[in-house]
Amino acid sequence: MNLILLGPPGAGKGTQAKRLEERYGLRQLATGDMLRAERASGSALGQRVQVIMDRGELVSDDIMIALIAQSIDAERDDKGFVLDGFPRTLPQAQALDQMLGERGLKLDCVIEMTVDEAALVDRISGRFSCAHCGASFHARFNPPKVVFNPPKVAGVCDFCGSHDFKQRADDTAETVRTRLAAYRAQTAPILPYYRAKGLLRPVDGMAAPDDVTKAIERVIAAPVKAGG
Repeated sequence: MNLILLGPPGAGKGTQAKRLEERYGLRQLATGDMLRAERASGSALGQRVQVIMDRGELVSDDIMIALIAQSIDAERDDKGFVLDGFPRTLPQAQALDQMLGERGLKLDCVIEMTVDEAALVDRISGRFSCAHCGASFHARFNPPKVVFNPPKVAGVCDFCGSHDFKQRADDTAETVRTRLAAYRAQTAPILPYYRAKGLLRPVDGMAAPDDVTKAIERVIAAPVKAGG
């Protein structure tokens, strides 16, 4: 089973990809992690990536496809993959299809995590994490539609008891709106591409994480049943 999770920054793709990895044995192919790992490896490709990243430039589509292909080729006997963070543009989607086709592989489903942008800005701009163990929290509750996750005791991590918290510098309302605008301009146009292929399935990305997981499981169970 080969899947793609699509959605704007902060939609929860990483969380859901990790759960799919644990539940179904799929490999999470998070392109940001792949780039960092390849850079650290010191390989020829990693050295190219380092030069590009050190210049502050975007890594080319060819390199991204090569990284994904390399990861797929390394473990061809696994149960499949879930792509998180790629593709971001229509050319990338087309190049991904070509690479998979050359290997006799195909995508089984593309899951679009739909969001309410105003609520998403609130979700991201209010999030922070424990500086000690990395546990994620949110500054507010906003029920009933969106349930955020503050510490049970204000100023104290639920998991390790630390009083030290941190917030990413780019988790501001202005920055989030800029990232959402970039998503609409660059990534949203690939939705019709996958819809035309009959692969696109939307789920409510603003629901509680457990509910999103259940919705995704229902989506991916359908083609399995139909094929069985």
